[in-house]
Amino acid sequence: MSRCRNSILILRSPREALMLSCERTTLRPHPEVLARLGEPRRMHAHTEPVPILRDASLRSAPQDEGRCVWRRLHLYAIVFIALIVTTSIASAAERKLNIGQPATPGMIAGWDIDVRPDGQGLPPGKGSVKAGEQVYIEKCAACHGEFGESAGRWPQVAGGQGTLKSDDPVKTVGSYFAHLSTVFDYLRHAMPFGDAQSLSNDELYAVVAYLLFLNDIVDDKFVLSKENFASVKMPNAGGFYDDDRETSEKAFWAKPCMTNCKADVKVTGRARVIDVTPDDKAARRGTD
Repeated sequence: MSRCRNSILILRSPREALMLSCERTTLRPHPEVLARLGEPRRMHAHTEPVPILRDASLRSAPQDEGRCVWRRLHLYAIVFIALIVTTSIASAAERKLNIGQPATPGMIAGWDIDVRPDGQGLPPGKGSVKAGEQVYIEKCAACHGEFGESAGRWPQVAGGQGTLKSDDPVKTVGSYFAHLSTVFDYLRHAMPFGDAQSLSNDELYAVVAYLLFLNDIVDDKFVLSKENFASVKMPNAGGFYDDDRETSEKAFWAKPCMTNCKADVKVTGRARVIDVTPDDKAARRGTD
């Protein structure tokens, strides 16, 4: 039977089986193999002679069979190594590094406290302007003033309407903030200063309601809650828009200069000449 899978022939003698090759390769049997078979080296008349390439790179039939065995072993080895690598990667992904601990729902809830402009993320609760005034006086007025006018150099939180286009804009809750969620979210994360996240949900709603009152956005009877939060419209709600500089300012853009942008720099004066650089002796005297 021939070695190649593409052609299978039944021959009359073992010698013919060795001499016949497939179209892909031609192999010359080793003389010792022919001698062991005990048959003449001339092929029978009914068989066509097989072309033999006299090339030192060609090997005998037993050697070729050995090479096929090694190729199979190499293939098995590659597959085996691939399986080991895949298994190692999968086990590494599942391996615990013993660093930290799994986050519990309570831990996640403690960090997930941001509020969106549509009110998503708001906690349950409510607070009135009257209740907010008391909280503000106790925990906020020392820095921001009793009426939001600022104490010292601390930020002003009330007033400033109509100043954003002036040379001295005053950015407050009423003049600058476009969404009420920005006020609530900032107070919830960072205030009171030095004691952040110490206010209860009802105190948060109350303080925000009082800030709205200080900026003449609501009256003194107003009660802020999760249900009516989205209905509050801030005075500067239309003062922000998407960044459109790529279109509105593109005409002013110029290709930046990256090489040889300026002429040679010339030194027009030296510090030593105008006596602003101390000499070594004076420097040493100053350190003695």
